Amino acid sequence: MGYVKGEDRQQVIMFPDSMDDYVAEDNSVRVIEAFVMSLDMAELGFKRAQTNIMGRPSYDPCDLLKLYLYGYLNRIRSSRRLEREAARNLELIWLICGLKPDFKTIADFRKDNKNAIRQVFKQFSLLCKQWGLYGQTLVAIDGSKFRASNSKKRNYNEKKLNRHIKYIDEKIEKYLTELEEGDQSEANTHKPSTEEINKHILELKERKVNYEGMLQTIKANDLSEISSTDPDARQMAANNNGIDICYNVQTVVDGKHSLIVDYDVTNNPTDHGQLSQMAKRAQEVFETEEIDVLADKGYYSANELKKCQKANLKTYVAKPKTANATGDKGFYANKFSYDSELDHYICPAGQVLPFACHRKVKGEITGRDYRNYKVCKVCAMKDRCTKSKRGRSIYRNIGQNLLDEVDKRTNENKELFKKRQMIVEHPFGTIKRSFGYYYFLTRRLISVKTESALHFLAYNLTRVINILGVKEIVRRLQTA
Repeated sequence: MGYVKGEDRQQVIMFPDSMDDYVAEDNSVRVIEAFVMSLDMAELGFKRAQTNIMGRPSYDPCDLLKLYLYGYLNRIRSSRRLEREAARNLELIWLICGLKPDFKTIADFRKDNKNAIRQVFKQFSLLCKQWGLYGQTLVAIDGSKFRASNSKKRNYNEKKLNRHIKYIDEKIEKYLTELEEGDQSEANTHKPSTEEINKHILELKERKVNYEGMLQTIKANDLSEISSTDPDARQMAANNNGIDICYNVQTVVDGKHSLIVDYDVTNNPTDHGQLSQMAKRAQEVFETEEIDVLADKGYYSANELKKCQKANLKTYVAKPKTANATGDKGFYANKFSYDSELDHYICPAGQVLPFACHRKVKGEITGRDYRNYKVCKVCAMKDRCTKSKRGRSIYRNIGQNLLDEVDKRTNENKELFKKRQMIVEHPFGTIKRSFGYYYFLTRRLISVKTESALHFLAYNLTRVINILGVKEIVRRLQTA
């Protein structure tokens, strides 16, 4: 038997009568077409949303937005790759009606419409709310590190700069010594000429001036580090405790279909200070106050939980474990019981630790210290409890009553809290592993936020297409 054979390249064949016949009714590009055409581009703030009166006609921002949405839905982010696809991809030829913008036009569109593109994500979030795809009662918050467009070699801190400057000084000293000695003892070995050595010295001095300038900037602005390629990027723990130059991307995700409600991007390596503002973003989208909020131990902060309480947000946040210096679990801080009536702690050995003093930060009371050094000195369990010669001290946060309330609520609703991972980590897993968007192409914080909008819009579009189907989404958009 023979093989299955294709068409003869020389055979004249009849193509469909219209371009529309190339794209099936259930093709996802029809969702992109219907969604973009439902937007008011001028109201969203897109440049060139109005046609030019004079001069060369510009590309319609609708067409370039369609091109980007198609690219991010299909793992194509590079402007040069999008340029190639526009000329050979039948779906794209249908979507933008055969237009072939060059890569610079494509790249400039994203650069010139940063805020407008972020507004497009918000518009789709409002559509999800309108269509009942958000449960609007339960959200989960989490952050993930995305690699910045900046190598570790081009990230500098004070210690690293001092090391480089010291190395350059040593290298220059070595070259100067070679010039003075003019060592010609090994005739068969090539020795750099005076001109070559002087050139190397000049290059090293220029590098030293650059390093000294960065060192001065760090000291003058009280910075911890400087990234030379992307100045907003920072060194962060990522990839199972590895170190990389990243941005911290925050999301708040609805519990019904794991759809992203809103997002933010920061260059703060930790999640502290993000809980209340991310939860309030969900309140703004849902236009409701009573929402259950799930978050991991990275968000455990008395100040943040207090802000959430004031905003009528019911929080479920894991408590981080606080180990003692000896590492003995029997003497962790949570093993010390507090008596609210007598205002003292009882240690695991049964001894009383009374109130000792207030703890202040910048003149403001942040908590209270409890200790009993006299008892600690003669305690038989002291070596298991602390390495301090004076004895053990327990710190009680000024908002500890609220922390205890959240701890109790979280422990009593463990099944609810377990849903956190399923809700909030699904989007990050899909975007990083399935889409391959674990790093940014753009630089600077404002551009990275725009790229994140495209990441999350592509994710939400994919989810909604899987939930409702292409034909239903198109019908709803066209009848809106």
